Amino acid sequence: MAELCDLGAREAVALLRKGDVRPAELIEAALARIDETDAALNAMPTLCPERALEHASRLPADTPLAGLPIAVKDLNDVAGVRTTYGSPIYADFVPEQSDLMVERLESRGALVIGKSNSPEFGAGGNTFNEVFGETRNPWDVLRTCGGSSGGSAVALAVGQVWLATGSDLGGSLRTPAGFCGVVGIRPSPGRVARSPGELPFDTLSVEGPMGRTVGDAALMLDAMSGRDPRDPLSLEAPAEPFLASAEAPSLPPRIAWSTDLGITPVDPDVRAVCASAIERLTAAGARIDEAHPDLSPAPEAFHVLRGAGFVAGLGPLLDEHPELLKPDVVWNIEAGLAMPGDRLGAAERARGAVHAAMIAFLETYDVLICPSACVAPFPVETRWPREVDGVPQETYIDWLRIVSAITLTGCPVVALPCGLNDDGLPIGIQLVGRPGGEHALLSAAAAVEEILGFVEMLPVRPPRSG
Repeated sequence: MAELCDLGAREAVALLRKGDVRPAELIEAALARIDETDAALNAMPTLCPERALEHASRLPADTPLAGLPIAVKDLNDVAGVRTTYGSPIYADFVPEQSDLMVERLESRGALVIGKSNSPEFGAGGNTFNEVFGETRNPWDVLRTCGGSSGGSAVALAVGQVWLATGSDLGGSLRTPAGFCGVVGIRPSPGRVARSPGELPFDTLSVEGPMGRTVGDAALMLDAMSGRDPRDPLSLEAPAEPFLASAEAPSLPPRIAWSTDLGITPVDPDVRAVCASAIERLTAAGARIDEAHPDLSPAPEAFHVLRGAGFVAGLGPLLDEHPELLKPDVVWNIEAGLAMPGDRLGAAERARGAVHAAMIAFLETYDVLICPSACVAPFPVETRWPREVDGVPQETYIDWLRIVSAITLTGCPVVALPCGLNDDGLPIGIQLVGRPGGEHALLSAAAAVEEILGFVEMLPVRPPRSG
């Protein structure tokens, strides 16, 4: 059973397709690993093995995932399974219908074995909530796993599941990937169709796959992708699978590297680990220039646009249940309500300038690399860093500038681990590609992953503390 959990997703799917292992065996192995590790981690608070087994019994023939158990972030509805969004408001909610993305994954052979923990409505870079409590980092259980896709990242890192869903507005997929030593893909907007809701034309928040390797995450991206008329922004699936590009690793000829994108402080240990990774890539033959586009308008624009989005998506809950929302969510909604129209207009223009600057920059460079967080995993009880490299951070999203600025560009991003700091904690980088350019980006990310070799450290077991 333990050996099955240690397999990569592609290896497990290959065994399923050949009939060498049955879905029920993988479900049993996953449950055993969860039972072994989750008391210390709290990554998978809601399990639904009976539903997974029932689904396995009527699995469509010849599906891409072939009966592979996965975790679904607790922001996405799964029919008949408790779905809380990390909020006391929905602590007992059981949806009748699954999220569009979940429907697609299940139609393509995924078996949902449970829900991974998330902060309330996905707000914040630390996974905790009043329903299930804190999710802890498997490399050191006294540290945060990041957020908001923290439960998914932890479940992957310790081998509880082979693939997991994530979502990303201001780094919610990329930050926990870096903090836990796994891979997350923030695709181009529309690449993964989303369920219709209050904000069907929103391009800041996207759904994406998480895995232990670039290739595994690419396999899941193929299973998630495709047009759906219910999502007005959704894109057709590409003619060539994303996995094909991930399995043909190639360093691009022109790579840019930036420690801070010119917009944020970065702690020294993050700088040191990332610099060492860049040295290894250079030694492997990569041509890397230290450069970045002008993203200086991004922090203010993201703050304003995020606030407006919180008003649109969560504003009614502030009127109905103000006492049940965590202070950071209340602050974000109220900040949006207080935004004057001219500031909103300026933010939209600034986003346009940020996008134009990135597009012009990527005419010279194929990929931009930068850290996926400006700090290492911090103590789990620290809700968000109040300072970075001695510089005060005024709000719970300020320390996330290095990821939220990239959000505004609309570019696809792959986050992957690049090394350990002196405390033995993972440090991550993010590779930014051209809009719609997931194929080239995945090939580059796979090459970087191969050179850095971090994947050999996974899965982590058992968790340590201290």
